Amino acid sequence: RGKANRMIAWITRNLISRDKSIMLTVYKTIVRPHLEYCTQLWSPVAGHGNWSAIMELEKVQRRFTSMIEDFGALPYSQRLEKLNLTTLAERRIRGDLIETFKILNNLVEYGDSMFTVGRAGKKLLSRPSKSKNRDIKKAVNSFLPQRVIRYWNKLPIEVRCSESVLNFKVNLETYKTNCKMSDTDNFWEVSATVTDKIETLSYMVNRDAQIEYLKSNPHVAKRKGISVT
Repeated sequence: RGKANRMIAWITRNLISRDKSIMLTVYKTIVRPHLEYCTQLWSPVAGHGNWSAIMELEKVQRRFTSMIEDFGALPYSQRLEKLNLTTLAERRIRGDLIETFKILNNLVEYGDSMFTVGRAGKKLLSRPSKSKNRDIKKAVNSFLPQRVIRYWNKLPIEVRCSESVLNFKVNLETYKTNCKMSDTDNFWEVSATVTDKIETLSYMVNRDAQIEYLKSNPHVAKRKGISVT
């Protein structure tokens, strides 16, 4: 997170344009990779005790998207939708699913014994920690072989049995697009949870007042790096 924030500070000082296409390219190239470095090795699971870490990471993307021209006055959820981005929490789970697909299909040179696979449909079987220590159990559940199981097993068999990595990504996006609203516990639902935690009623009321203040004081908006024009 520190490196990503330093890159944002550098961009603020050296990049004049805040055009959407330029800013998105810069973000995806030199900011977001710092937030996703080695996330397949360890990543905070969405749940009690981890929300602070999740929100700290999300705060970086919130900060950057507020710098984009014509987007700073929008709530975070709307910025994501209009910029065709997802929360970082959702991206990490999507990355887990892609990495799991690679491991199960021997497309990488590691992970042969990482998962226990059921006999039918490439479903994963849980191997819970035998330790009685709560902190150890929490740490184990934050590693890929455990945290990905619920999301992987939720995928339809035609997605799990895709022919290639590219085909898996396409099928994953198609499943997300066509999934019924009544179908729950899917990986993308974490985005709604994250934005709901951010955009509480009191936050939105205070935010509207802040945006009005920044519009009336553009020098303050500029100093904060927020585009409210």
